[in-house]
Amino acid sequence: MTKQQIVQYGDPGLRKVTSRVLKFDKSLRKLIEDMFETMYASDGVGLAAPQISVSKRVLVLDVDYPSKRYIDEQTKKEVPSYTPIVLINPVLIHKEGQIISKEGCLSFPNVVIDVIRFKKIIVRYQDLLGKERKLTAEDDLLCRCIQHEIDHLDGKLFVDKTADEVQMKKILEEAGFGNIISPASPIMIG
Repeated sequence: MTKQQIVQYGDPGLRKVTSRVLKFDKSLRKLIEDMFETMYASDGVGLAAPQISVSKRVLVLDVDYPSKRYIDEQTKKEVPSYTPIVLINPVLIHKEGQIISKEGCLSFPNVVIDVIRFKKIIVRYQDLLGKERKLTAEDDLLCRCIQHEIDHLDGKLFVDKTADEVQMKKILEEAGFGNIISPASPIMIG
């Protein structure tokens, strides 16, 4: 495994929509190993491939504690332990409710802002073998992290979903990013 450099805000790759993974081979497994190594070395709980300059629909997560509700959609059984987890070609197929909570991002060091997210999601994805699976997450860190990392795969950043634009600008300036982001208005999810 090799720790990779995490790209920071301003890198144009963070705003690009990623490509679907078509080959489930050794190079994909190596990418995933490198992503976990990088995430753990950076004290993160999630990482998307574009954050290490790879434009593929791959994300890794390890939120380190059980979800309030994680249902394997194939077996319909609650699964108590689900991380670390790899989602390849993930797509949100169900979203409901909203919640506002603080988030940070490895591509924005020292920035934590209030972000609007869905309270419950179902995501369809492929596993390491290319098998299609579904996962339900509700009202917890896993739910938020999946949404955050899928946003990276779609060229979106957590600052695009701020609950408070004034707070965001102030925090970004204090973190040394200056007034470089100015969305027209906070984006309401849904």
